Amino acid sequence: MSPDLISPRSPRVAAARRLERRNFRGKERLFLAEGPQAVREAAGFGDKLVELFATVEAAERYADIVGEARDAGARVHLADEQVIADISTTVTPQGLVGVCRFLDTSFEEILKGRPKLVAVLANVRDPGNAGTVLRCADAAGAEAVVLTDASVDLYNPKAVRASVGSLFHLPVAVGVPVEQAVAGLKGIGVRILAADGAGGDDLDDELDRGTMGGPTAWVFGNEAWGLPEETRGLADAVVRVPIHGKAESLNLATAAAVCLYASARAQRASGGCRSVTGS
Repeated sequence: MSPDLISPRSPRVAAARRLERRNFRGKERLFLAEGPQAVREAAGFGDKLVELFATVEAAERYADIVGEARDAGARVHLADEQVIADISTTVTPQGLVGVCRFLDTSFEEILKGRPKLVAVLANVRDPGNAGTVLRCADAAGAEAVVLTDASVDLYNPKAVRASVGSLFHLPVAVGVPVEQAVAGLKGIGVRILAADGAGGDDLDDELDRGTMGGPTAWVFGNEAWGLPEETRGLADAVVRVPIHGKAESLNLATAAAVCLYASARAQRASGGCRSVTGS
């Protein structure tokens, strides 16, 4: 017997489809997570996975993920490929689409955790860049990400996909004015470094001077026009990534990865804030 498939006219399908739009995501405080990696992470994150739509083929191929989703209390709907295509925002869907509750935390909670490495996205409008920087921050061992009020929606489907599951790994605060973010982090002893190609300080020189071993927040701006002067003025230092070859510049995500890993290495060196002898 063929499995029972959810109808394309089901209200559940229509509700999931509406989550492609920011106003509906905000109203329902729900977003879409597509593909096996994102759905697996969502299923392992408490009660954040609400529903899972899966083709029969994907349900068989990723039976362990479907089982985790059911164990997490999510409603699982078998669907044909057309339903998945209607819900998905990718050109080639992978057969799994999850509906998840919002994950963001308050900026005050992040400060209470006294993070040692933070990425602040100021006026970052491209969702792919935002998601990739979040992924870089996760990989480098950052303990929080802050999206300012002028940045892209954290739950934009492109941002969620670009994070490749890292959205579920570390606290993220959204809608924080950049001035509030900087003031709050400085208040708990975090040094603020603004990443800018025209910065007066060189990343190599910062590393050579041994000034990067303490708690640090990197502020990253819009890829097209960088950080405005008033934002650079809030930082303790404005740092450029040195270009040793002939490239004109680095894109935002690449520059963020370089900066975050430089801080991570300095913090784990002898005397750094995450070293054996550090606090």
